[in-house]
Amino acid sequence: MIETIADVEGDPRERVLLVLLPPAYGTARDFVEQGFVAAVRSRGLPVDVIAAGVIADHYLDQTVVARLYADVIAPALAQGYRRLWLGGISIGGFGSLLTLQSHTADIEGVLLLAPYLGSRPAVNEVIRAGGFAQWQPQSAAPDDYERQLLAWLRGVLTVPSERPPIYMAYGAQDRFASSIEVLAAALPADRVVLQPGEHDWATWITLWGALLDRDPFGTLSLC
Repeated sequence: MIETIADVEGDPRERVLLVLLPPAYGTARDFVEQGFVAAVRSRGLPVDVIAAGVIADHYLDQTVVARLYADVIAPALAQGYRRLWLGGISIGGFGSLLTLQSHTADIEGVLLLAPYLGSRPAVNEVIRAGGFAQWQPQSAAPDDYERQLLAWLRGVLTVPSERPPIYMAYGAQDRFASSIEVLAAALPADRVVLQPGEHDWATWITLWGALLDRDPFGTLSLC
């Protein structure tokens, strides 16, 4: 079972559930200790939070989506939640996108902080083509879930009617900025936050507050 830390209030049928996925070597508790849950609470949002301790092995054996769905998402749906969002940092952003790809009907949107989008060779194919709109993906091997995800992203990013809400934030000095920017360029400008900072928790908590202030869930009018 995936370790989880829950901060929930009220009737699930009337609230958004936000499931958070940590960066590499991060834990569910980091989201509490670094102030992510407190940032949601301080804004009075009708949002419940579950921090999910997805670990590196779940990505290496490609079970992250199945485990997250079985251990967190399916039970949440059974409890009555009808508005589910995912939030992920670095490789947690990758896991969020993989889960959105597989369960679009159940996931309303995602919040990404400095997301890992795949290995450098895979992402460089998109960069060299000039971006997602210009990239023409080739058939990916059955176990090449990085290129499969990038090809799916191209589809949803270039057809606005199929575009799920994807919000993203990253630091200008992030060591992975060149890869992150290819996704930033494909998103609506009001769904991207760029601020000074690196690939670290100090930057991520600042970016997190900026993303929440964009009202991605459309809930501020309900508070």
